[in-house]
This record gives sequence, structure tokens and C-alpha cells, in this order.
Amino acid sequence: QMQLVESGGGSVQAGESLRLSCEASPYFYARYCMGWFRQAPGKEREAVAHIDGANVATYADSVKGRFTISKDEDRDTLYLLMNSLQPEDTAKYYCTTYRAYYCPAGPTRDNTWGQGTQVTVSS
Repeated sequence: QMQLVESGGGSVQAGESLRLSCEASPYFYARYCMGWFRQAPGKEREAVAHIDGANVATYADSVKGRFTISKDEDRDTLYLLMNSLQPEDTAKYYCTTYRAYYCPAGPTRDNTWGQGTQVTVSS
């Protein structure tokens, strides 16, 4: 059973950067779609970024040009580099892996999730 553990969250000022990590154990399937979601208090969970088995990345419009998703197969780790952070980026961030090469429209019950890492951006 794969487990995902996120890290790298914290409290920053607007305009600063953070890099989130999601380490898979015992390893992740690099050929599967992986993604980052976030959820702010009182709001629905939303997709932030995905990367498929061919390493093609997609982003939510709200983070396009500021966030970069990547994966390191040697370290079994998924990353989310977040630049120019804004207060509206404040949320708990979760990584997930799908059992599919191409990223489907949304997560299913087969997705594996991490426990999340908190990102707080103050103005």
C-alpha cells in the first residue's frame, strides 16, 4: 500500500515562495498521474496542478504562471514550487496519485492521498 507524506508548508508573506514535497513510500509509480489539491476553511477542495505519466503538467487558472509541479523519480517525490504567493493561496495542500497514466477529470475512490500540509500567506 502506497503512502504519501507532504511537507514544506509554512507561514509566509505575500510575494514569497514555498516548495511543497510529497514523498511516496515504498515508492511511487512515475507513470501514473499525480496531483496537488488544496482546501481552505469553508471552501470546496480544488485542484491546483497535475502531472501525467508523460510528464505533461496542467494548472488551475488561479496558479498558472506562479506554481510549478514536478517529480523526481529517483527520490520518489512529487514537488510543488509556489512563487508569488498570495493570501488567497492560504489552504491545506494535499498530494494524490491516480491509478491512470493520463489524468482523469477528477479523483476517484482509488486515489491515494497524503495527510496534507498547511500553507498560510499573510498580506
